[in-house]
Amino acid sequence: MDIPDWFLWIVLGLAALQAVALVPVVRRVRAPDSAVRSKARLELLETVGNMLLFCGTVLSLVVADSWFWVVIAGIALMTAVYAVKGVRLLRARRRPTA
Repeated sequence: MDIPDWFLWIVLGLAALQAVALVPVVRRVRAPDSAVRSKARLELLETVGNMLLFCGTVLSLVVADSWFWVVIAGIALMTAVYAVKGVRLLRARRRPTA
């Protein structure tokens, strides 16, 4: 099956946007506040999972070898991060605010 070139450029553009999104996240990881650092770590893992997803897609389409395992790793990482974010959201909703 022949993949159109425009699809590859779209995926590469999305991967480049994710790479640019790493800059503010890395700055927040260095913040002095521990709550900000904790959220930033989750965002960093989410961004890395997205990068794995996009790069695995590009590699699977361009290279003859199968790179689908990189896509699976990205999906698994993003699923774990979203599960942790959901648990944190539920725990925050249950806490009474004085």
